[in-house]
Amino acid sequence: MSIALIIPDRDLTDLQQRLQQALPQTKVEIWPNVTEVEQVSFALVWKPPVGSLSSLPNLNAIQCFGAGVDAIFLDKAVPSVPIARIIDDRLNQTMVNYLDAIVSHYRLRFDRFSQQQQQQVWKPKSPRKLANICILGLGELGTAAAKHFVSLGYKVSGWSRRAKNLSQISCYHGDAELAMAVAEADVVICLLPLTAQTENLLDAQAFAKFKNDSIFINVARGAIVDDQALIAALNSGKLQAACLDVFRQEPLPTDHPFWQHPAIFITPHISAVTNIESAIEQTVINYQRQQQGLAMLNLIDRTQGY
Repeated sequence: MSIALIIPDRDLTDLQQRLQQALPQTKVEIWPNVTEVEQVSFALVWKPPVGSLSSLPNLNAIQCFGAGVDAIFLDKAVPSVPIARIIDDRLNQTMVNYLDAIVSHYRLRFDRFSQQQQQQVWKPKSPRKLANICILGLGELGTAAAKHFVSLGYKVSGWSRRAKNLSQISCYHGDAELAMAVAEADVVICLLPLTAQTENLLDAQAFAKFKNDSIFINVARGAIVDDQALIAALNSGKLQAACLDVFRQEPLPTDHPFWQHPAIFITPHISAVTNIESAIEQTVINYQRQQQGLAMLNLIDRTQGY
């Protein structure tokens, strides 16, 4: 049996060597240069090309190299095998650190002062009064973020597709309760998984439910947001600012209007980067469990898509 690494557009030499060292009795190969596809029982993937997984006739398990698995399901012919994802406290902390910095960026009006610097304007102003934060998506990352902002004294609400019960967090769920979740939020943070139900969820109708002059942060997936609806909400003043770390197409095309919009702050999908040590450790454990006939850790629910 062998392992296939299906992670396009990256140098996988170090990852291959480290996995090979941890699993000396198992061949680890980089797709598409797999010598015997019928020997591949396990695939470690990130944004696998359509058809790559179905080309492995004896595949028994898929390990995602990150927390989000939506790219796997872009292939409608993905084999019906267990899929696991990376769950890592260090990934949670990386996300929390990013969000803490971005909320501070807006609270201290660094967005305003950056524009003033370009205009050579000296105009002090006190911090924004940001008291209420809403987290859309209460999975591993969303829950960690919500608890962090509670610890800082913010009033936190959360919204998810299914009901959740978290201490000190006002939890809402389902389409009917989205408006209640965001109604008082000065900052709305999107940490939803991308599924058929959440694609284009944040459209003009959804943004209309936000509090006037609120701030939007997207660190989930670009396709959850209707780009034109977001621009319209910013142009109308419904939203006063947006920070975007994720986009429908990455890298963001040079002609995309997000680049030049004065109320949008862009970062290049760096809010929560997979820790390679954690990924290797969990991959090795799940490969060994799969070989022993045991269920892998951190399995996703294929019916839910996450």
